[in-house]
Amino acid sequence: MELETFKITVIPLRDKLINFSLKLIQEKADAEDIVQEAFLKLWYIREKLDGYHSVEALAMQVTKNLALDKLRARRPEGPDITSLALDSGYRPPDEQLEQQDAAARIRQLISQLPTLQQTIIRMKDVEGYELAEIAEITGTQIEAVRVNLSRARKKIREQFLQLNKQEQL
Repeated sequence: MELETFKITVIPLRDKLINFSLKLIQEKADAEDIVQEAFLKLWYIREKLDGYHSVEALAMQVTKNLALDKLRARRPEGPDITSLALDSGYRPPDEQLEQQDAAARIRQLISQLPTLQQTIIRMKDVEGYELAEIAEITGTQIEAVRVNLSRARKKIREQFLQLNKQEQL
């Protein structure tokens, strides 16, 4: 494909590609960078473009792949390496005892909650159910589950901190 054909075939797709990229990336500057990079990729394979049934479809696919690459680059794949601490799994006996004591206190505080809040906090935090699943099982709305879970956690946090404060006195 010659320069003039490239200009006639590919360059007019710019606005469409930017809009498409913008839907995926949601940042104008990044969307424009992606389209510019897509044009470069298409330019490098310009001799092969005549072999494609739809240059527009190819341009959209290249743009999509570049946008997805950009999104993957933004999202960290795990904890920052500088924040990682080596953990042998060994805990001193006093620390183990404190953790066991804290867990026992939290279980006791959960048992003092109203029945629905007990059920919801156990399902969410212990058994790992999603809010929608809890709502379906308990026969309540998702928002009600969210509110009850928030209230239960807040009450446990406040009571736990209060118990710790009393022990320190």
